[in-house]
Amino acid sequence: MKKTIKVVVAAAFAAGLAATQASAEIKLGLDTAPYPPFADQDASGNRTGFEIELGNAVCAAMGETCVWTPIAWDGIIPALTSGKIDAIFASMSITEERMKTIDFSDKYYNTPAALVGPKDMEMDGSPEGMSGKIVGAQVSTIHANYAEKYYKPAGADIKVTYQAFDEHNNDLVAGRLDAVIGDSLAFSDFLASDPGQCCEIKAYLKDEAIFGKGVGVGLRKGDDDLKAKFNEAIAKVRADGTYDAIAKKYFDFDI
Repeated sequence: MKKTIKVVVAAAFAAGLAATQASAEIKLGLDTAPYPPFADQDASGNRTGFEIELGNAVCAAMGETCVWTPIAWDGIIPALTSGKIDAIFASMSITEERMKTIDFSDKYYNTPAALVGPKDMEMDGSPEGMSGKIVGAQVSTIHANYAEKYYKPAGADIKVTYQAFDEHNNDLVAGRLDAVIGDSLAFSDFLASDPGQCCEIKAYLKDEAIFGKGVGVGLRKGDDDLKAKFNEAIAKVRADGTYDAIAKKYFDFDI
C-alpha cells in the first residue's frame, strides 16, 4: 500500500514538474505567412530567416526555451494580450498607437518603408503623385495606415485586405495594383526574383508617428520581468558579435 502511495505521489510530482516546464516555455508569435528574409520555412518545414535565427539566439542568451507560434497577422496582438503567446518576434514596429495596447523591448532593427511600383510607371511617393493609382498593403500594418492617411485622401484606390506580403506583390506583378507599400528589406527578395524584375523602389517613405522608431519584441503591458530579460539578451547578442554574425548572412549593410 505504501509503495502504491509512493508511486502515485511520484507520478503526480512528475506530472506537475512537466506542466511547470511546459508553462515555462516562452511562446514567440510570428506571422503565419512567409516574410523573407526575416522569417520563412524550407521544404522540410524548418524555420529560417534573420528573425528566426536572432530570436533563437536571444532565447539562448536568456537561458530560456522558446517555441515559435504562428498567428495570422491581424490577430497577433489579440493573441498576445489574451495569453495565447508570450511575445511577438515578427518585425513589429514600435509605434505610439500600438503602445496604447502593448509594450515593447528595445529595438533590434530599423529599416525604412518603401513604395514599390513598375519600372515604366512614374511616381515619386508624394500623395498628389498617387492620385488615381491603385495601392496595396498588408492588412493591419503600419504600411496600410500610411496608405490610408496619405494616399486615400489624395484620390488613390487603397487595397489593404492582403493577409500576406506575397499576395500584394503577386497582384502588382499581375497588373492589378499600381504600387505596394512595405518594409524596404522585405522587398529585397521580391525585387531580386524573376517576377520582381518588373518593378523597383520608387520612394522611401517617412512618418515616425506611423512607422515608429524601429522594430522590437511585442510584450504584454506589465510583463516587466520578461521585458528586462529580452532587453538584456538583445544587448548581449549585440555585444558578443552574435547579432552581426547573423545579420551578415542576410544583409550586406547595417540594419
